[in-house]
Amino acid sequence: VIDLVLELVKPEPNESIYDPACGSGGFLVKTSLYLKNKGKEYRNIKLYGQELNLFKASIARINLLMHGIDEFTLMQGNTIDDPKILEDDELRTFDIIMSNPTFSFEKWNQLKFASDPFGRNIFGTPPPSIGDYAFEQHIIKSLKKHTGRSVTVMPHGVLFRDSEQTMRQKMIELDYVDAVIGLGKNLFFGSGMECCLLVCKPNKEQNRKGKILFIDAKDEVKLDRSDAYLLEPHITKISQVFNGFEERAGFSRIISNS
Repeated sequence: VIDLVLELVKPEPNESIYDPACGSGGFLVKTSLYLKNKGKEYRNIKLYGQELNLFKASIARINLLMHGIDEFTLMQGNTIDDPKILEDDELRTFDIIMSNPTFSFEKWNQLKFASDPFGRNIFGTPPPSIGDYAFEQHIIKSLKKHTGRSVTVMPHGVLFRDSEQTMRQKMIELDYVDAVIGLGKNLFFGSGMECCLLVCKPNKEQNRKGKILFIDAKDEVKLDRSDAYLLEPHITKISQVFNGFEERAGFSRIISNS
C-alpha cells in the first residue's frame, strides 16, 4: 500500500514529507528508498513525523537510522491534542503528507478540538467517539497551499457516516478532495476490513478542479489465505488511472462536485 501511495504523490528531491501518525516510520523510510531507486537525489528530502506510542516512535527513529537516514524530525505525542511540529507557533506546512492513522479512534479530546488554537476544525468538529476527520483536518491544515498533496488511509465509514455528513459536504464544496480509491480486505496486519485512500489537494490541476475521481480497486489484490497483497500490476493499474485522471468502465469514474 505504501508503494501505491508513493506513486500517487510522486515525491521529488528537496520536498518536505510528513506523517502525523508515523508508527514505525514506514512512509518516511519508503520515501527515501523510492527516490533512491529512481536514481534521484534522496539525501535532501525533509522528513517529519509524530507518533503517540513511545515504543513505536523509538522504533521509527531506529528504522530511519538503520536505512542511513539521519536528517529527520520525529516527535512523540498526541498529534490531535498536542501537535509538536510547528513553525512560528503555527502548524508547519508540507509538500506531501502520507498517513495511516488509527481507524475511527475513540479516545480524543473533542472539546479541545472544537476551539482548536491552530484552526484545524475547518470543516467542523467530529463526533466524540469517531476522530477520523480530526486527523484529516489536521492533515489538510498542514499542507502547503500550492504544492501540497496528501493521501490518508481511512475506513470506508468516512464516506457515508451520517454524523460526518456536514464535514464531507464542506470538504467537497471547498474542492479539497481529488480522489477516493477503494481498496480490498486484509491489506493491513491485524485488520480484515476494507479501507480507502483519501487523496486531497488544496490546489488541484486545472483539469481536475471541481471534480473527484473514484476508483474501485477492491479486486486489485493477490489473496493468500487470510492475507492480501498489492502486486506491481495492481499498483501500476491504479496509479495510471489516478495520474491520467481516467474513466475506465467498471473501475473508475469522474464525478462533478456540483
